[in-house]
Amino acid sequence: MSLYRMLLLVPIGTAAGFLNVVAGGGSLLTMPVLIFFGLSTATANGTNRVALVGQNVMAMIAFYRKGFRDLKLGLLLSAPAVVGAVAGARIAIQIDDLLFRRILSGVMLLVLVGILFKSKPRAADRPQSEQLRWLPLQLPLFLIIGVYGGFIQAGVGYLLIFALSVVGNLSLVRTNSIKVIVVGLYMLPSLAVFVLDAKVEWVPGLALLCGNSVGGWLGSAFSISRGDRWIRVVVAVAITAMAVKLAGVF
Repeated sequence: MSLYRMLLLVPIGTAAGFLNVVAGGGSLLTMPVLIFFGLSTATANGTNRVALVGQNVMAMIAFYRKGFRDLKLGLLLSAPAVVGAVAGARIAIQIDDLLFRRILSGVMLLVLVGILFKSKPRAADRPQSEQLRWLPLQLPLFLIIGVYGGFIQAGVGYLLIFALSVVGNLSLVRTNSIKVIVVGLYMLPSLAVFVLDAKVEWVPGLALLCGNSVGGWLGSAFSISRGDRWIRVVVAVAITAMAVKLAGVF
């Protein structure tokens, strides 16, 4: 890969990292670029995960420094996600993802409806540290989300927002703080599956990692400073654009 393309991956990764932390779908930007640059679909999928590890580590640190320390809940929800991610990654090495992307387009639009028409906002004095609603339901949901995250990853942020914010009734700021913990943890074993199958190109992966890490930090800062209202706007715009893209409109 040429030096020009390597350098181009850094700003692309920054944009993707920001979008991934605030909403989701950043991998729908980076994976097509990697494929366009000559990587196979499976190798692009694996290489992209190198950057996602750094992105979520940086975002976790940023959230933690601002007082969002949901490590216990993040670890609990990560357990089924990790199991699912290993299974999904093994499937990804063998199966084409075109049909699943089109199915995801419909899922993302359903998430958009759920977010935009969520029930009345919680009272200002209601603490954000409330317990996650429907915890017994969350565990199988996170197993399924883990399978998808291990399989293709692109757009998994929307599914996590649906599980934590729409079903679980958490604020979007706290949702994002937990989301980066879960993705960061299940990303490691899913990356290992791709590494063991020689489906990772480390040099472009590290270039993306630099960009995604900066984007992850910026995304967490945006989430904390702007709050639910602006996150909701970014999520709505991102879901609509990605759903249309997945449907093959452009």
